[in-house]
Amino acid sequence: MKGLQKVLMLLGGVFVCGTFINATQRKKPEIDVMIKQFEQKLSNDYNVYALPIPEKLNLAGEIVPIENPDIRERMDRELLVNTYWQSNGLLLFKRANKYFPIIEPILKKHGVPDDFKYLAVIESGLTQALSPARAAGFWQILRNTGREYGLEVNQNVDERYNIIKATEVACEYLKKSKKRFGSWTLAAAAYNAGNGGISKKLRKQKVDGYYDLLLGQETGRYVFRIIALKEILSNPKKYGFNMKQKDLYTPIPTYTVKVDTAVTNFASFAKQFDINYKILKLHNPWLREAHLNNGSKKEYHIEIPEKGSYFATGQ
Repeated sequence: MKGLQKVLMLLGGVFVCGTFINATQRKKPEIDVMIKQFEQKLSNDYNVYALPIPEKLNLAGEIVPIENPDIRERMDRELLVNTYWQSNGLLLFKRANKYFPIIEPILKKHGVPDDFKYLAVIESGLTQALSPARAAGFWQILRNTGREYGLEVNQNVDERYNIIKATEVACEYLKKSKKRFGSWTLAAAAYNAGNGGISKKLRKQKVDGYYDLLLGQETGRYVFRIIALKEILSNPKKYGFNMKQKDLYTPIPTYTVKVDTAVTNFASFAKQFDINYKILKLHNPWLREAHLNNGSKKEYHIEIPEKGSYFATGQ
């Protein structure tokens, strides 16, 4: 009896297995199509393509001599590096939507070409960065340069972190460089290497344009990086960046509170406006300590977000 049961079980297993194989064979064309579609999707999602280099590129209207093979290769590098660093690229699109509306009117007021907003992008990624050389803020201004152009820079207050005041200084510096060199491209290079450094290079190499200069790696890439970010941020779809308006960061509306006395405790100060210390500092990063000395009775403008801008208030 047990032997018969084993035979029946074996036959049943063969029947089931055969049925599965027949069913699989009947569906094989469908499975092949699914595998092919999956492979195509995988290939499309992960392909990396060479980028066509636009033949007409410029910085502030000054044409990039792309027909020069050296210039073409250097431009190609910056387009590739910044296109395929996708996470950073998306963050730049998001931040640009928030901060360009602050920067653009200041550039326009000073007669500085709109293209120079991309200089701030490559300097800091539109963040309040601090470099190893202690250059600070969106425009990466050095301590002495900031003071030279009228910014207050000390342990208590550092106006290099005030985006409006720092943009004003950047404009003045760029205009001074443009007047000296007669070229916005050289003015951009001088923002990185200093006016004296660029003058010395031009004199030694007996040339008068940025694209003819042999420079160190950082300054040699500098203008190309600005132009690459201008091209990419101006043409997101062309470079494979896909986003909706709701994905972008937006400016937070604020109003100004004028202060001409010392503030002993900014945590308590913030509570008067239904915000907390963290939010106060996010909107006023130039306030470097938890208090304001202000022995000179200088008038400071402190930005306070409008009610409803944040869900959490300063409890």
